[in-house]
Amino acid sequence: MTKGRATTFEERIEIVKFCVEHQHNYAQAAKEFQVSYQQVYSWTNKYIKFGVDALQDKRGKRKSENEMSELENLRAQNTLLQAENSRKQMEIDFLKKLDEIQRGRQ
Repeated sequence: MTKGRATTFEERIEIVKFCVEHQHNYAQAAKEFQVSYQQVYSWTNKYIKFGVDALQDKRGKRKSENEMSELENLRAQNTLLQAENSRKQMEIDFLKKLDEIQRGRQ
C-alpha cells in the first residue's frame, strides 16, 4: 500500500482525470501518482457526485459570516458567548481564591 502524500487541487484534478480516462483503475492511478488507493477512490467519487469543486481541501477553513445561515450564525455566537462566560467565571473563581489566601495570611 502506498502511503498518502499532500496534494494540490490541480494534482487531484489530474489524478481524477487519469483515473476516469483509464476506466476507473484506482490502483494504477494510485501507483502512477504515488498516493493511496483510498484517496484516488474518494476523489473520483467526489468528482462524479459533486463536480470539480468537491476536490478542494476545505479543512481548517471557516465560513465567513455572509456564507453562514441564520442558525449557523446563532450557534457561532452562542459558542463565543459560552466561552466568554466560562472565562469570566474562571476569573471570578480565581479572585475569590486569591482573596481567601490573602485573608488567611493576615
